Amino acid sequence: MKILVTEFMEAKSIETLKKHFDVTVDQNLSINSNELKKIISKFDILIVRNKTQVDKEILENASNLKFIGRLGVGLDNVDTEYCKNNNIYVQPATGMNADSVAEYVINATLCLLKKIPLIHQETSIGNWPRTSIFSRELKGKKIGLLGFGLIAKKVTIMAKIFNAHIFAYDPFVDQSIANEFDIKLVDINEIFEKAEVISIHLPLTETTKNLLNYEAFKKMLKQPIIINSSRGSIINEEDLLRAYDEKLISGFALDVYNNEPVQKNFLESIKNNTNCMLTPHIAGVTIESNIRVSEFIANSVKQFFKL
Repeated sequence: MKILVTEFMEAKSIETLKKHFDVTVDQNLSINSNELKKIISKFDILIVRNKTQVDKEILENASNLKFIGRLGVGLDNVDTEYCKNNNIYVQPATGMNADSVAEYVINATLCLLKKIPLIHQETSIGNWPRTSIFSRELKGKKIGLLGFGLIAKKVTIMAKIFNAHIFAYDPFVDQSIANEFDIKLVDINEIFEKAEVISIHLPLTETTKNLLNYEAFKKMLKQPIIINSSRGSIINEEDLLRAYDEKLISGFALDVYNNEPVQKNFLESIKNNTNCMLTPHIAGVTIESNIRVSEFIANSVKQFFKL
């Protein structure tokens, strides 16, 4: 059987697969849908990250495809409905990068509360903003989590080390689960009104798209910092910048965007003196998580084909 890998996978895991399969690695195919469409019929297994668009047009040409391994969690780039209807098994690497993302969230929270972007900018041009820019502690802050899945639970554990107060909004989680982490599930408006830090941990759906828009920002009474390591389109980017300019929020960290790579016009809209962190969808990408994700998918392929 033949495997096609279109994005980065740890070499050791590829070698593991080569013991049982004919493996082709071509990362150029992640941005060349036409070429992928031409050759996909040759392969039984496809392994991707988030860049490769595995849409209906690709899948209609994948006559031999039986398994898609996603080196990550989100499945926005895979037509899962088509796969379900055509007996193509889709396996994400659920939970394998959760520690990395949770650490990113805590890091971003500290960075923005301490106003490190502003302090760095001023200090690096020769100013000395020791008494002009004031930072805050994480201790005692109210952190509102939008979504309470695995990553949010790990964020909760880490944040409690700082004696932060955590509460969450998730209509699909029972309070009994939240009780295990000693937090309260609340209405989303309570998050907006009371949180000093808001971290997004939701999937992108029709319901969550543009969830954080100008109307939502106007409800935020504590000038919170906003952290998005989930999916870009959950935040309306234009409204986010407006909210910052109007002091409805005090900072933001974005690891995901409406368009990736992030568009130049969005970057140009961000003023120099903005308390923000921008990163290229790397919250879950660390040396350690890459190893876990790759090993998980390699083992999942072997288990699926009973090897």
